[in-house]
Amino acid sequence: MNTSMLFIILSISIILLAACSDKAVVSATNTESNTEKTTASTVTDSWLGKWNGPEGTFIEISGGNGSYIITIQDLDGPKQYQGTHKDNQIMFDRNGTAEIIEASTGADTGMKWLADKANCLRVRLGEGWCRD
Repeated sequence: MNTSMLFIILSISIILLAACSDKAVVSATNTESNTEKTTASTVTDSWLGKWNGPEGTFIEISGGNGSYIITIQDLDGPKQYQGTHKDNQIMFDRNGTAEIIEASTGADTGMKWLADKANCLRVRLGEGWCRD
């Protein structure tokens, strides 16, 4: 085998190895990004279902994987909103106001009817729901 042929084979081998290593880096990056998103929305996905408040009020969260349908039943009746996961919270827009659903204790809802509960959600002080 002559020197020029050896040089060509060596050059092709280097190019092929470089191409393979770039794919591995891109694939690892995509896997890490998907894992972080899945892990983060797992917290809010655990909130799926119905949470009860006083006097027949409730919040019901459906959907999953970071995208939610939120039904809030208050004394005026049920209303639905679209929500998305962000930083272990669910963000949604209610009548032009950005709202956040977050994990809470009954005492942190500010509602005396829920004060002794531990597993709750709240939007703001005075608006919360718990699971028994």
